[in-house]
Amino acid sequence: VSLETTARRDGDGWVLRGTKKWIGNGASGGVTFVWARVDDEGADEHGSVRCFLVEQETPGYVGTVIRGKASLRGIHQAHIVLDDVRVPLDAVLPGARSFKDASTVLYSTRSGVAWSALGHATACYEAALAYAQQRVQFGKPLAKFQMVQERLTQMLEQLTAMQLYCRTMADLEAAGRLRPTQASLAKYHNTRAARRIASTARDLLGGNGILLENAVMQHMADIEAIHTYEGTESVQALLIGRDITGMSAFA
Repeated sequence: VSLETTARRDGDGWVLRGTKKWIGNGASGGVTFVWARVDDEGADEHGSVRCFLVEQETPGYVGTVIRGKASLRGIHQAHIVLDDVRVPLDAVLPGARSFKDASTVLYSTRSGVAWSALGHATACYEAALAYAQQRVQFGKPLAKFQMVQERLTQMLEQLTAMQLYCRTMADLEAAGRLRPTQASLAKYHNTRAARRIASTARDLLGGNGILLENAVMQHMADIEAIHTYEGTESVQALLIGRDITGMSAFA
């Protein structure tokens, strides 16, 4: 709702101006979808939000890969600058006419993040369980220690809750009844739970928990990224809080 990237009609095209950061494949994917607010005083659609298909070779489009990421290293994120980028009239996606249309994309991606968190957390739990069963300490497998069994139980409890969130969300989405705040709640719960599971798994593996060969540290780093993107924990909390109370706390 605070979108500052603008789109201005100019003859037989649109001119886009603005900046965007942390855009996946924004410097290497060939095409970028840009959401922008129409800046055209007097026009009926002034202030509305539209989505534009922009070829990355278009003059004025600069996508710079963000270096030094410690997680989600399999995909580039980019810092994009749009400096009077001209696109044709038919570059506008016909079904994107408002922020409400943009929000349908957002809650779909938030659903995906909840599933991603579940996948990472499952990998951490399975790594911890396998390690506890194989690692011998003080003459017996770690899995025979009471504290280890309690930690595994705690992890499974949280993992099962994550699974139920995802299953319920999928059922609602298939029935066409998934509300945006329900997707927000699933992301909010699952990324937080995934962080706890990863932390417990890393601790259970002891010093071996930081070795890449045991996978937990890599999943832990990736969880930190998904916890932030598609709306931070605080943003999700405010969206959910507004739904609960009927009052917005956004500044």
